[in-house]
This record gives sequence, structure tokens and C-alpha cells, in this order.
Amino acid sequence: MASEVFAPAKINLTLHVTGRREDGYHTLDSLVSFAPVGDLLTISEGDGRSLRVSGPEAAGVPEDGSNLVVKAAALLGDEADLQLHKALPAASGIGGGSADAAATLRGMAARAGGDGSAEALLATRGEQILALGADVPMCLYARPLRAEGIGDALTPLALPPVAAVLVNPRLQVSTPAVFRALERRDNTPMPADLPPMSDAAELIAFLSEMRNDLQAPACAVQPAIHDVLARITAQPGCKLARMSGSGATCFGLFLSEGEAAAAAEAIAVVEPGWWVASGVLGDCSALAAPRGQ
Repeated sequence: MASEVFAPAKINLTLHVTGRREDGYHTLDSLVSFAPVGDLLTISEGDGRSLRVSGPEAAGVPEDGSNLVVKAAALLGDEADLQLHKALPAASGIGGGSADAAATLRGMAARAGGDGSAEALLATRGEQILALGADVPMCLYARPLRAEGIGDALTPLALPPVAAVLVNPRLQVSTPAVFRALERRDNTPMPADLPPMSDAAELIAFLSEMRNDLQAPACAVQPAIHDVLARITAQPGCKLARMSGSGATCFGLFLSEGEAAAAAEAIAVVEPGWWVASGVLGDCSALAAPRGQ
């Protein structure tokens, strides 16, 4: 019997670069939430381990051992037929590949009768999972959290949900190039104790005082990000526009889901070649739970 696992997009609401370790890894302090848009992984019984990729964003996505889905499956050592429906653009700052890897780990652990929760998987294979990519552990949770260190220090949070539009100009941005363009690597972190945030307005007010330290260098590497941010900012009701991760996906935050949906529709009409989506950012862990095993 086949099982399905949803891989929600990861959104960096903030991203403070706070240092660089001797091994070259950067330390971060980031508030992360998840969107109800993402990829869908179907896992079936199979001889060996195979991957097929389809969907609107499948072009250029590898189906061999370089794909994080295959690497994650190999980590658990099980044979399976894997089918990935790609709805998220690749290399776009919203954790598409990492979310797919996390979905693979959750789904295959559940099919084997084990505990597919983030806590259980990280407790037993934390170092191996982190080695897949710094975003994979946080994508295992699929719920709001604070990520510190190199992505290995995770604190789940009860952030209020907030409506958002997500926009990518279909231009990939090299993460190493963005970090090379970063002028300072010892920026201030977020406050040690986050203020209480009971609704979207209070969350947006706090986020407005924070940063994504990679936004300016990413704009230098790919100036089209400026155009995306300007287009989002111009939408009625937009309270904050910011880039996620190392780009090029940007998000706009709104006080109502209707405003975010209207913004997505308006941007898609003017920029039909861009990837555009909307939804409420928040806890997507129920959506990401394996189904049908």
C-alpha cells in the first residue's frame, strides 16, 4: 500500500547571521514557520530504491543519488519506490529539497512501524540528518520554531499564524555566492527572550524590528529580488515584505487571508512567469503527517 507525505515550504521570517565557525559553517538565529504549499511524496513498495520526479517544478530536479530524497531514504536503509510531485521551485530559499528529505524520513520511518516524529528521528540519527543539510532537522518539525547554531539548536514555538503571499521570480540564487557577498558575519542575534505575540499584528510588529542578513547580499547577487520585494510591498494590506533564506523567494505578510490571496492573484496577473502562492504560515505538522501507510 502506498503512503503519501506532504513536504511544506519552510519560511525564514527572520535570519540573523551571528558568526562563522572555524570549520566554515555560519551560525544563525532564525524564526521559521511553514506554509500550506509544498511538494508531495508518494512511497510504495519496491525492489531497490528508485525515484521519479514529476509536477510543475520538476524540470532539472535529479532523480539519482544526488537528490536529498534518495539520500534520506538510504539513511534509513529501506527499499522503496519514491514518487515526488514538485510544486516548490528548486534552490529558492524555502527549503524545498530539505522539506522533501524530511518527508522521506517521516514517511519511511512510519512505514517501518517506527516513530517518525522529529524528536525521535533526531534523537537517534541527529548528526546524520544534519549532514543532509542544515534545514532538514527544522523541516522534520514542520511547525514554527527558533533555529540557532548551524540549524542544530531548535526550539519549537507557539507563534501566531499569519497570512502570506510567496513570490519567486524563477531565478536561482547561489547560497555560497550570497554568503561571499555578506559584509558582516558577526551580526546581533534576536533577543534571548522573545516578546509575547498573541496575534498576527504583534508578530508582524516584532518581525519588522528584525532582519534577514542575507537579503542585501542576495539582492547584490540577483538584483531581480529588489523587483519582487517592491511588487509585494505595493500590494494593498501588505504589512511586511522580506526575503526567505538565501533567496530568491520573498514573502509578504498580511492581516487577513483574503488580502494575501488577492495579492497573489494580482502579482500573478502582472508577472505570469513568476511562481506565486498564498496561505497561512504556521503549524503544518498535521498536514505533514504520513497518510495511508
